[in-house]
Amino acid sequence: MRLSPLHSAVRPLGRRAFTIVEMIIVIGIIGVLLSFAFPALRTFQMEAKSVQCMSNLRQVGTILQSYMNQNRDIPPMTDFIPTATDNGPRGGLPFALRGYVPVDNKCWCCPADNDEADSLSTGTSYFYIPGLLRYSPSVQIQVQQALIPYYLNPNIDEDALERRRTDMESRLVTAFYRQDGRRMPVLTDSVDRHFGTRIPRNALFFDGSVGVSTDMSQILENADQPVDDSPSFGED
Repeated sequence: MRLSPLHSAVRPLGRRAFTIVEMIIVIGIIGVLLSFAFPALRTFQMEAKSVQCMSNLRQVGTILQSYMNQNRDIPPMTDFIPTATDNGPRGGLPFALRGYVPVDNKCWCCPADNDEADSLSTGTSYFYIPGLLRYSPSVQIQVQQALIPYYLNPNIDEDALERRRTDMESRLVTAFYRQDGRRMPVLTDSVDRHFGTRIPRNALFFDGSVGVSTDMSQILENADQPVDDSPSFGED
């Protein structure tokens, strides 16, 4: 059948293809949108890791409280960070609490910790602040003074002397924390990881709360102050 001129002039309707200019415009718009989306996504990821880090610290705080409930309300006195050995990390808070939680539990590692070599060697992303405060002058002066009678005793056993020293350090550091437990962290991120706050480290405080850490320089400065509530070292 032969089509009339009217029919031959009408073309089937269909989708019009994008021109190169239109494609460039669309790609440009998508690029602009992504430039806004990526920073927002990164911020969200950082905040999520910070929240998980605080959850880890809160879990450790619960475990630490269980330990203290069974040990005269005194936290363990140990190194501020485990020692890396050929057989894996030794010492530190994870080792001291191994009877409550495995040393390889995820609660010991911050999700924002990307220094795998360091974390794998020590087994944790966190500093145990009492392990630093034990060496502060205000603590060591009192410890050494109290140990003089033991040094003068020729029959003192070295292991017994070390236990006495550790017990004294534990009591003094605990007394120091009880003066201002909310401001003094027990655990903090070992390095800056949570940017966006004045102190980019999370912390577990002595009262069990978690949040942004206080300034380490202030912590060490406060540690040089005399401990008002010194324990009686004559008690066992």
